[in-house]
Amino acid sequence: MAPSYPSLTRTLAEALVDVLWFIEGSEDEQMDQDDAVKVMEGVAHTLSTLPDHQRLELVALVGEMTAAETDSDRREFLEGFPEGFGLVDDGNS
Repeated sequence: MAPSYPSLTRTLAEALVDVLWFIEGSEDEQMDQDDAVKVMEGVAHTLSTLPDHQRLELVALVGEMTAAETDSDRREFLEGFPEGFGLVDDGNS
């Protein structure tokens, strides 16, 4: 049975994080690293252009995901996600 998500926004946020986590950890044999960088930069640019209320919503969702994460490497990725993908400036949320 598929997991049930409380909202479309939460579902899409989790899917986006899953894809970016995969890209972040991909090896040369899995994905061209230049292409990986282009995708990551493109996502960061798109997310940085969201209106403030949407960025704050995504930051909150990522925070919830971080708190629930048991894998230390993935938790570290999630902790850096808001700043790394343009959701917050200068480490301020």
